[in-house]
Amino acid sequence: MRALLLRDLRLAIRAGGGFGLGLAFFLIVTVLVPFGVGPETALLSRIAPGILWIGALLACLLSLDRILALDWEDGSLDLLATAPLPMEGIVTVKAIAHWITTGLPLVLAAPVLGVLLSLPVPAYQWVVISLVLGTPALSVIGTFGAALTVGLKRGGLLMSLLVLPLYVPTLIFGAEVARRGAEGLTVQTPLLLLAGISLGVIALLPFASAAVLRINLR
Repeated sequence: MRALLLRDLRLAIRAGGGFGLGLAFFLIVTVLVPFGVGPETALLSRIAPGILWIGALLACLLSLDRILALDWEDGSLDLLATAPLPMEGIVTVKAIAHWITTGLPLVLAAPVLGVLLSLPVPAYQWVVISLVLGTPALSVIGTFGAALTVGLKRGGLLMSLLVLPLYVPTLIFGAEVARRGAEGLTVQTPLLLLAGISLGVIALLPFASAAVLRINLR
């Protein structure tokens, strides 16, 4: 599993569809929002948690089609299917690699980019905590979408349509954690729901993704 993880990390960095692309898109969204809504600090402070979460979600979405596409194109996926490692383990490693190259940089960049949106000081820790809990779910759900559309020509749009509705609960509770933290309200309920969503998809979706891949590889 470690060798596969290192291989996927190298491929993601060399292909340019992971770390750099997602982070650049996140930066562009954060920079453009003040131009669109105006420089009013009060307004930016109120919408900052939601904007950061939307930017992170869309940045994750950009690189989903590359999770399995490269392996499908060069035939590596067929070899992996015959490896001793179960398909569920392969899918899990793919999701971990995607999170490390896409989700983790977004988590680290969010506090810095929050300055551009006048994010309230109490919200910084809750933005980071909510992204740490929520971005793994985005990667696992995205891997499931990639498994559904692997092998389809121009399947990126179809995958986006399939994945976006599944992203909505994570977006709602993640942004709610950050918003309540910014306003000094209790965050226990949305935080537990966000953690529950992440744990649920991590426990269930690798099996669904593996089953879909087995069907697609027949």
